[in-house]
Amino acid sequence: MQPDLLNHAHIASVLQHFRTHSTLVHCMTNDVVQTFTANVLLALGASPAMVIEREEAVQFSAIADALLVNVGTLTADRADAMRAAIHSANEAGKPWTLDPVAVGALDFRSRFCREILSLHPAAIRGNASEIMALAGVSAGGRGVDTTDSASAARPAAEQLARETGAVVAVTGEVDYVTDGNRTLKVIGGAPIMTRIVGTGCALSAVVAASCALPGERLVNVAAASGLFAQAGGEAASESRGPGSFVAAFLDALYHLDGGALA
Repeated sequence: MQPDLLNHAHIASVLQHFRTHSTLVHCMTNDVVQTFTANVLLALGASPAMVIEREEAVQFSAIADALLVNVGTLTADRADAMRAAIHSANEAGKPWTLDPVAVGALDFRSRFCREILSLHPAAIRGNASEIMALAGVSAGGRGVDTTDSASAARPAAEQLARETGAVVAVTGEVDYVTDGNRTLKVIGGAPIMTRIVGTGCALSAVVAASCALPGERLVNVAAASGLFAQAGGEAASESRGPGSFVAAFLDALYHLDGGALA
């Protein structure tokens, strides 16, 4: 199955939905990226909330429009809270997204992520090594860093999508987004995005938000990657290094123009 290139009109349409729906995203994400993730969602027009305590997470996941489960700083208590929040979201009919940070490289999080795959994620977003490890076709990367290319991970992503029913996004030098039957290819971005902590984690939050928007989920998730690629390319051309890139990237997300994208 050859991937189709994502249509820019689809990115523009999903951007408009972001701006008009103000999706409330429950982010159970890692400690390193919470502020950046919140700012990215706000720049696109979504509404972030970081609720981690188990009792509150169970309550809030039923209220929010979408749930993100990111295992970057996983602990036993957080795993319990995440598991309970997923059950609550499922009961309320709210989509949840998995970011399997460093799966394959570390045993505890690998076991946990493989366990919760049975709880029907709407989407999974990871780098090539994470997706391949989650699909059971490799041992994983070097911590949070991938040692594989996105193109090499595309078959594993398609397999994982078919097995779980989730839309799977494998991101890297090129992004591939698949539902197991159809795959979309997203190009753009900039190498400097790999020098900023949290770009992948923040993208997973945007993917989670996109799953709650109107339209086809495959297209919505691919468009989330497209928005990041577009803003990343613009920010890279205006920044002098990682520090100025962060500010330029948030500004680029905020000023994305649907008409120009279309």
